[in-house]
Amino acid sequence: MNVSIIGATGYSGIELIRLLENHPQFNIVSLHSSSMAGHYIHEENPHLLHITQLLKDIDPIKIAKESSIVFLATPSGVSAKLAPQLMDTGLTVIDLSGDLRLKDPESYKTWYKKDAAPAETLEQAVYGLSEWNAGQIKSAQLIANPGCFPTAALLGLAPLCEQQWCDRNSIIIDAKSGVSGAGRTPLSTTMFSEVNENFRIYKVHQHQHIPEIEQQLQSWQNGIGSIEFSTHLVPMTRGIMATMYVQLTERVTTKQLIDLYKSTYENHPFVRIQEEGQFPSTKQVMGSNFCDISVAINERTGRATIVSVIDNLVKGAAGQAIQNANIMSGFEETTGLLQVPLFP
Repeated sequence: MNVSIIGATGYSGIELIRLLENHPQFNIVSLHSSSMAGHYIHEENPHLLHITQLLKDIDPIKIAKESSIVFLATPSGVSAKLAPQLMDTGLTVIDLSGDLRLKDPESYKTWYKKDAAPAETLEQAVYGLSEWNAGQIKSAQLIANPGCFPTAALLGLAPLCEQQWCDRNSIIIDAKSGVSGAGRTPLSTTMFSEVNENFRIYKVHQHQHIPEIEQQLQSWQNGIGSIEFSTHLVPMTRGIMATMYVQLTERVTTKQLIDLYKSTYENHPFVRIQEEGQFPSTKQVMGSNFCDISVAINERTGRATIVSVIDNLVKGAAGQAIQNANIMSGFEETTGLLQVPLFP
């Protein structure tokens, strides 16, 4: 099946290339960039020296003649305008930006400071949290791929919310990310001299992933209120760790909680639940599509601690996008994605 990538020169686009090059069913027929059209992909990406594809302009009609699926790895604000044009040609669209995740256009405008996509486009967009929305994903033409922080947080919180066990105003998410999560555009805050030997909190109470997480949590448990969500920049390239604290409405043991998570995810090969007393590190999922989760109950307070780790560029972006493409295309969702994590 032929696929195309728009925004192929950013970190998520490059990660799509890496994973799709080893996919047995998907064939990359075209790469597109608004800033680098006319150049070869390997010119600024020497690790892709064996790939001699020319970066092309973005022409929906031409893309539709060559491809069945197009991945949008574009900055916020681009997909809102581009996705409807691509869909009009009959293409299946998987968007990795945040443009199509929020159902409320005013909420998008508030948090992203940009105009939202047309209402009819937002209505068609299926939230692509693979392990939880596969039924809708199968028949969708448009996928809003979840954000990296939301993927880690939601996979960790979903079993509790589905059981209606969360005290609705108690959710605290303390998340840390590697520098690649900021994208490839140079910023003073992501320079080596600023990041090295440093640890920084950012976007306090202002992160654009807050409404995305709340929207999905509320779909599982009515009445979930506002969350506390803090993000920190860690001096490493890849990885997210989300540590979540939730006051439970039920008295359960750590073993019972682990059993709940294991039964919830037993048919979902990319979510791995740790044994009691073991807690994950970002290194154990690097370069892979796995999400590793551990849970523990504080018996003194009745509060649950959930720790979730992913590679922000794989399960948090390109890997989950391909997982969704597999589901939409009728392939096993693991196809082309069972890479063993890189270690050390």
